[in-house]
Amino acid sequence: MLSKIISCALFGIDGNRIDVEVDISNGMPAFDIVGLPDSAVKESKERVKTAIKNSNISFPVKRITVNLAPADIRKEGPSFDLPIAVGILSCMGIINIKSTEKFMFTGELSLDGTIKPINGILPMVFSLYNEGIENFIVPFENRNEASLIKGANIFPVKNINELIDFLKNNNIKPYVNNISENIQKSSSYNLDFSDVKGQENVKRAMEIAAAGYHNILMIGPPGSGKTMMAKRLPSIMPPLSFEECINITKIYSVAGLLKDKNYLLKERPFRSPHHTISSAALAGGGRIPRPGEVSLATGGILFLDELPEFSRSSLEVLRQPLEDKTVTISRAQGILTYPADFMLVAAMNPCPCGYYGTDDRCHCTDNEIIKYTHKISGPLLDRIDIQVEASQINYDDFENYSKTETSEDILKRVIKAHNIQKKRFENENILFNSQMSPAQIEKFCVLGKNEKAIIKRAFEALKMSARGYHKTLKIARTIADIDNSENITVKHIGEAIQYRNLDRNYFE
Repeated sequence: MLSKIISCALFGIDGNRIDVEVDISNGMPAFDIVGLPDSAVKESKERVKTAIKNSNISFPVKRITVNLAPADIRKEGPSFDLPIAVGILSCMGIINIKSTEKFMFTGELSLDGTIKPINGILPMVFSLYNEGIENFIVPFENRNEASLIKGANIFPVKNINELIDFLKNNNIKPYVNNISENIQKSSSYNLDFSDVKGQENVKRAMEIAAAGYHNILMIGPPGSGKTMMAKRLPSIMPPLSFEECINITKIYSVAGLLKDKNYLLKERPFRSPHHTISSAALAGGGRIPRPGEVSLATGGILFLDELPEFSRSSLEVLRQPLEDKTVTISRAQGILTYPADFMLVAAMNPCPCGYYGTDDRCHCTDNEIIKYTHKISGPLLDRIDIQVEASQINYDDFENYSKTETSEDILKRVIKAHNIQKKRFENENILFNSQMSPAQIEKFCVLGKNEKAIIKRAFEALKMSARGYHKTLKIARTIADIDNSENITVKHIGEAIQYRNLDRNYFE
């Protein structure tokens, strides 16, 4: 007898429909799984056999063949345990085959018949729902994560016997998740820009970066507050929309990094890897490719502290993700593409000792400084929109310090600028000024005669690349949005140019 069960396999952060075909026939007892299964899938026959026996059901002593179709897609992980078991039970007549036709099944089986949670349930439900499947039987502990997809009917089950009872009697109602679509900024983030003493120019640059989602590099001596300000940047980022929450949660679900299986990520990620990180861990990879830091920072911030201490090979892998907003990983098993739409925030000292240009404590030679700063390649530096200098803190900054603007004050201006961008780009499939293409820059960054003259002089004096020219226009557009100005003025162009000339001081 033959049965066909709908399941799903992950390919990057997307799900692919897999038909689990099970045939039970007379002959020498055997249990074979075909269709490019990995070791975890091959081992599922022992888990399935034992789970069915321990559910007080006699396992058939016949020839069992399981085909995972299409056969040219690699199947990985234990999520096929449940559909294989359902297929066997259907062939045995314990479950009516017609009752399984409208459901997708996924889950790992424990030896006692319990259905255990799996990673990646959200992208599985999302992908198959878009293909027209509306009913999903999932592990009980995955119920909240799976039910985030509006319109999908989620039926959580705890064990095999409960599943059989449901398919016979239809006695489980679709699970309803009470998570609101109006995701608000979490109040748990307790770091605030009002704690930062001085550094008004860096705060201003941070505000512009947050408003337009621009990459930013801070250069300054030790103790000037670079790391402190970077950690407070999420407090002035615009809140996530429900769709952004879903996309970020999908990535963390695939990576197995959700705090629990009932969790929706509501804050922009802030990833701060140590400088000893490998290029594979940064970009993603492994024998079974998994998302790297650039993907885990999607929708949020990737903070690289002490930038020149990272290996050059690790830094160079950032070039393509910064440009394309995706990262492609090629392995023998296939080619995977993960999203990598992050804001790069980097901090570095001006020299190995950190005090170049501030006081007489610096004894670094010219060759040492050149060797240190040239760890940052020109192409990578060109992809960083804003470059700002953090000056050394003086005693007067502490003595005369009084709390000024809070993160909430700055956030109000950022949200206003973000709302302007949302209205501008409502038909453009982007959210921020930094994501504009050359055609969109030409459309939305129209300059007057005086503005063109200024940027022409800056282009020639700073020897800008085409990318640098476009990034300057994007920054100017963001500054104009913060000022609620429809047109880019001379003032906006002038300030934008200031954020593109630090390389002349430190990198030549």
